[in-house]
Amino acid sequence: MKKKRTFIQLLATALTNGYVLGFTKGKIYQGDLKKICVPGLNCYSCPGALGSCPIGSLQAVLGSRNYRFSFYMLGFFMLVGALLGRAVCGFLCPFGLLQDLLYKIPFFKKVKNLPGHKYLIYLKYVILVVFVILMPLIFVDIIGQGSPWFCKLICPAGTLEGGWTLALLSPEIRESIGWLFTWKSFILIGILILSMGVYRPFCKYVCPLGGIYGLFNPIAFYRISIDEEKCTKCSVCRKACPMDIPVYETPNSRECIRCGECKAACPHQAIKIGFGGGRNDK
Repeated sequence: MKKKRTFIQLLATALTNGYVLGFTKGKIYQGDLKKICVPGLNCYSCPGALGSCPIGSLQAVLGSRNYRFSFYMLGFFMLVGALLGRAVCGFLCPFGLLQDLLYKIPFFKKVKNLPGHKYLIYLKYVILVVFVILMPLIFVDIIGQGSPWFCKLICPAGTLEGGWTLALLSPEIRESIGWLFTWKSFILIGILILSMGVYRPFCKYVCPLGGIYGLFNPIAFYRISIDEEKCTKCSVCRKACPMDIPVYETPNSRECIRCGECKAACPHQAIKIGFGGGRNDK
């Protein structure tokens, strides 16, 4: 399962960031595909990006002086969320793949969670409400245009895929680097270092897109079901779960990224993952 998931993650990253000319010329692709959102967190400004980031697109609408609502974005979140939930995080997000790879690096003490985990998991919802939704609506310029504050102040995926990459490829951008680039680089480096010892800290505590998809986990078609006749509540699934979820109690928790580690570890084959769930689904 781990090898299959890694292959799907690599394939998804290649497909969503496959504009090779962008890397060779140091320019952003601006063709018709950019009108379409990709499922995972994927910076619009990455030279290889062929689609748009859902969070960036949402902020663009909310911060626009002409629009405050997008049926496309609402429909996109509802469709992807209802179909997959946070399986997007587990299989289709490039920054999720990066964190997975960093966590595999040896020589670092590995822990699942940061201290205060049960409270920190709500931080991503605070970030979603404050930086993604409210700030673009409230803090506007003289012509009524808001800014994508999450992308501008926080997003480490954007710093890596767009900021660092374009700075390496473009002398003009390197000359214009200021304090904001330094601040976001500090956040990115912190996340990268933390990811070597803590499993997916950005996904667990910061990512607003994961927060949105997580709200759909309890109702998503792609879900986990527990055969209660086979389950002995031995907690092996929780020990195997990198997100530290008691799967036998809350198989469709908002934090579950559908990685399949619980199913692989279950000694009684009581866990099923797929579309539709089952009779004993919780």
